[in-house]
Order: sequence, then C-alpha cells, then structure tokens
Amino acid sequence: MDFADELTAGATASNSNPHKPSDTRDSGELSSSDNDTEDVHPVFSNMPASFAPPMSPILPLQSKCNVAIQADMDDKLETIQNICQKIVDTTNLYSFSKLDDQQVYSLMRLREISHRIVNERDSRVTRNDVISAMCFYINRLAGKCKDIVDIMNKMSYKDLDDQQMQQLSRLKELLCGIVDGAKDVETEPSRIVEQGMVSDIWMTESLEVEPIDSCNDDIPLGETQIVAIEDKQAVAEARLANQYCDMSHVKHSISWPPNGSLTLEWVVEMMKTLELSSRNYTPSEFQLIMPVSVVDSILNVAASILHKEPNCLEIDCHGEVSNVVIVGDIHGHYHDLLHLFELANFPSESQYYVFNGNYVDRGAWGLEVFLVLLAWKILMPDRVYLLRGNHETRFCTSSYGFEKEVRTKYGEQGEKVYHRCLETFKELPLAAIIAGKVYTTHGGLFRKPCNPDVQNDKETRTRKLEIGSLQDLSKLERFFVDIPTKDEDPNIILADVLWSNPSKVDGLRENQARGVGLLWGPDFTEAFLKLSNLKLIIRSHEGPDSRDGKIDFDDMIMGYSTDHDIESGKLYTLFSAPDFPQFGQKSYCNEGAYATLKHPDFETPSFHTFKAVDKPKVPKMFRFQRLPW
Repeated sequence: MDFADELTAGATASNSNPHKPSDTRDSGELSSSDNDTEDVHPVFSNMPASFAPPMSPILPLQSKCNVAIQADMDDKLETIQNICQKIVDTTNLYSFSKLDDQQVYSLMRLREISHRIVNERDSRVTRNDVISAMCFYINRLAGKCKDIVDIMNKMSYKDLDDQQMQQLSRLKELLCGIVDGAKDVETEPSRIVEQGMVSDIWMTESLEVEPIDSCNDDIPLGETQIVAIEDKQAVAEARLANQYCDMSHVKHSISWPPNGSLTLEWVVEMMKTLELSSRNYTPSEFQLIMPVSVVDSILNVAASILHKEPNCLEIDCHGEVSNVVIVGDIHGHYHDLLHLFELANFPSESQYYVFNGNYVDRGAWGLEVFLVLLAWKILMPDRVYLLRGNHETRFCTSSYGFEKEVRTKYGEQGEKVYHRCLETFKELPLAAIIAGKVYTTHGGLFRKPCNPDVQNDKETRTRKLEIGSLQDLSKLERFFVDIPTKDEDPNIILADVLWSNPSKVDGLRENQARGVGLLWGPDFTEAFLKLSNLKLIIRSHEGPDSRDGKIDFDDMIMGYSTDHDIESGKLYTLFSAPDFPQFGQKSYCNEGAYATLKHPDFETPSFHTFKAVDKPKVPKMFRFQRLPW
C-alpha cells in the first residue's frame, strides 16, 4: 500500500462520507462529551428515551438504503480517485523523449483530467489548458538548464584538456538552445503544438555526451549526468496548469541562496511560492517546489541556532521602542499564518515574535508552517523565537498527521525528511521571559523535579508535588525526540511544560485525563508569579475543542481566554488557528488570536482576533484523523 492509499484507508475506516471528516478532539480535562459513543442531535441530547418522537416503519428502511447507496458511491469515487492519482504519479515519472507531439499532448491531457478528478474539480479540460501545462513544463526545464549554465559559467576550466573543453562547449550549446526555445514558446504558446517544438526540446533527454571528470566533485559535468537527470527531474516536476491557476509565479523550484545567507526578499518569495504551490499542486508534488536539499539546508542552519539557545529564553526589549507579538497554536494553518503576518506585520528590528509551539499536526500544511518559521528564525535570530509544543514530538506527529503529511509530500524521501524534522523539534526552547515580566510557554507550569538520589519508587509516588522554579527549568535536559514519562526522571518537567493545563480548582496534581502533564489551580499561578517575580503568563495548548464541555472556562471561540485573575497578575490561554480543526466532524467556527505586548511596560497584552481565510480544497486522501484514544 502506498502513502496515498494508506491515508485514504485511514480516512475511510473511520468515516465513509468524504464530506464529513473524522473527529479530531485534543481535549485537556476529560469532559462529559468525551464519553459519548454516538452523535446525538442537540434537540434530543437531554431527552429521555420515552420522549422519542414516533417514526414511520418505512423511514428507517429508506434511511438505511440511502446510507448504503451513499457509502457505495463514496467507495467508487475513492477507487476512481486512487486510479487517477496513480496515472498522475506515473505520468510525472514518464520519459517523453520517444513521443511525438500528439502523443505528448494526449498524455498531458490525460494527466490533467486525472489531476482534476483527484482534486474533485468538475471543470472541463480545454486545449488551452493542455498548452499552458506544456508551456509550464518547458519553462521549468529551461529554468533548470539556465541554472546549470550559470554554474558552468562560474567554474574554473584550467585543469581541463581540449576534449573536455569541447564536450563542455557542446553541453552548454545544448542547454542554451533549450533556454532560447523556451523564450519562443513563452512569446507564442500556440507554437508549442502547431510548429512541432515539443519533440525538439524533449529530444534533449535522449542526447548523450561522454561524461568527463570534474575538477569539482560537487558539480558533475557529463551530458548524461546533467541534462538527462535534470530533464527527468523536470518531467517529474511538470504540473498541469488550468485557466483558474496563475502559474507565472511558480515556474521554478525554491533554491538555497548561493552564499547561504537568507534575505528578506528570499523569505517573502518562499512564502508566496509555497502559498501558490498549495493551491496549484497536489501534496505529492510539493517536493518539486521545495526540494529536499533546500529543506535540509533550512533544518540544518535553524537547528544550529536553536541548539545554542537556553531552555528558557530571556527576551530583553526594555531599551527599545518595540512590540512583541505572541502567537499560539497554528496546527498547519499556513494560509491563516500568512494572514496573521498581514495583520500584525512581519518581524522587524522593532517587532519581536514569540511562537508558542504546535506548528504541525491536524492540518494539511504543517510542513510549510514549520519551514517558513524556521526561515524567519534564520533571517532574524534575535527577533523571532520559536518554542516547542507537545505536537513537536514523534509521539504526536506519528498519530495526528504530520508524519503522513511529510511522507505524502516527499514519497520515498519522506522518511528522511520526517526524521530530520524530529531532530529539529528537539532543539526548540521551551519557554521565554519577555521584558522580565511575562512568562510564555506552550503548556504551562511544571513540578519541582525529584531528588536524583531518591531511588525509592514508593517514595517518589507518594511525594507531594511542588511547583518548579525557572532555575529548575534551566537545568532541564530538553533534547529528546519524545518526552520522558517516568515520575522519577528529573526531566519529567519537559512533559509538564508541554502538556499541562490550568484548572479552576486550587492545587497541583497529575492530569489523569491526559495521562501526562499537570493540572494547576489559581493558587499555584499566584505562587509561580511571586516566586519568579513576574506579572503575566501567556500559554497555549488548548483550542475550542479542548474547552468543549469545560463549563468553568471560556470556550476559546474568540481565540483567547483569561483563565486565572489573581493578586500578582493574570494567566491567559492563546490559540491562533481559526476555524479549527481543519479535519473533524465538528467545526467550531472559532476565530484565531494573537497577543501584542507594547513598550514600555509589556505587561498589559492586547489581543487581536481574526477569522479564517479561504484555503485550498484538500483531497480526501490527504485528510487526517485522530486515533480513537
């Protein structure tokens, strides 16, 4: 079973209706709704069985027939979509060098039809659509050829003999010919079919020049090594555009800057390219726009920066006229993240950003979110701060969708990319102190770790929980892919920081409903603020689904809530993923929110709410479900 089929099977097993995705609850404390075994209409939810309205004996039979028919239609549609996806994938890898123009045209048309079925589009495929797709392919191939020519122009040829120089000259001539031919196609797209230009360009794949030794091991120079490989890659990268898609901004894949230094223009262009890619490409084509090599570069550079940061960051912005924007859970809402940047403005010398974690899972674009935020971190390491959430672990990402997302987007290389992301997750800091007044983290407070000299399990279990200090947090070993779960482990507070929830009941106790983390009451918020000489706590971790059924707390429909209001200050919960969850039986139609702390005191947050923006339709096979536990 391939990754796409695996995703489809997972969704089908829980729900046969493609228009009613599976439930994705991530609650904190166990609510009454968590024990429900079936959905009940609100009108009848509190009504005794004896009050059930009379029903015609024909209606249940008719209803069952309708359900069976709908399920059968859904199964057939799913089968057709799976077949069409295989056609798309096969076409991506097909060599066009031995096809004439009409055969290429027919193959492209078949792929576009299949592509639209997979994405549940009902628009007709026209001749112009196919020509646009072929133009896009040629432009992309030309872009690859131009990149190779640019590399060749920067090389040193002093160690090459005459034969090698002739081969390089011939290779460069071929590449430049493709680039020039693509310019003609871009000027007059109809010529691609009418004047038989396709065959001339695709024939490059069948041309071979004897490979030559390179004076630079990183740059192979043979025609077979460069042109054929790049051409095949370009075939795999060709995506069929249609009349509703502006492909002019997505002609070339993202490439790492030659000098390795990111610029504001590069990061902004990356954001735009990924946004267009999400609307015009299938998930399996993501790797064509964001190559693995670029992902590796982003992860490597960002991880090296994050590794040097302490567990609890100290963001000193007292001496500057500046703002600090705090962002809660994003959960793969890439398009809403872009909207948030539009509202709050980009990070800058006068605007800090602190992200409270949970960038991935339970949404289709977690990888885009994570990579873009890492790019900002690389660009502005002293203005952008990324904290870790409970979903930045192997445990959560293997169950809530991110692993499947990465494997779908990167196919055979998916496992490698996924594990590289896990390695970067563990580098993320856990908390931040802003202007010496505000504590921000993902989950919340944490226990004082047990004495490492205490080895008695019984004594550990019966020991009264005490609130931990910032000093305790600073001593924590955080570099784990998954959280420690044993109470006697001195690093158990990693689980607390990522998983704990506030309670309206005084005290500090284990969160039995979750099985990990703590529940702490207003008295311990007061104790922590006094102990740390702080005024405010802003945490995340809970959205509207987690608050569903918790009558003592705000429902998070506005994206934030005041959970504790005590003598020393306040505790807020902040959630930044509007219309959450993306995939679930129940959409809460909530707003997202972000908080702004302003100079000079930074201790009075202003909360800004925003609604969800329009998002691309996600194919059924790419919808995730939460495991039943």
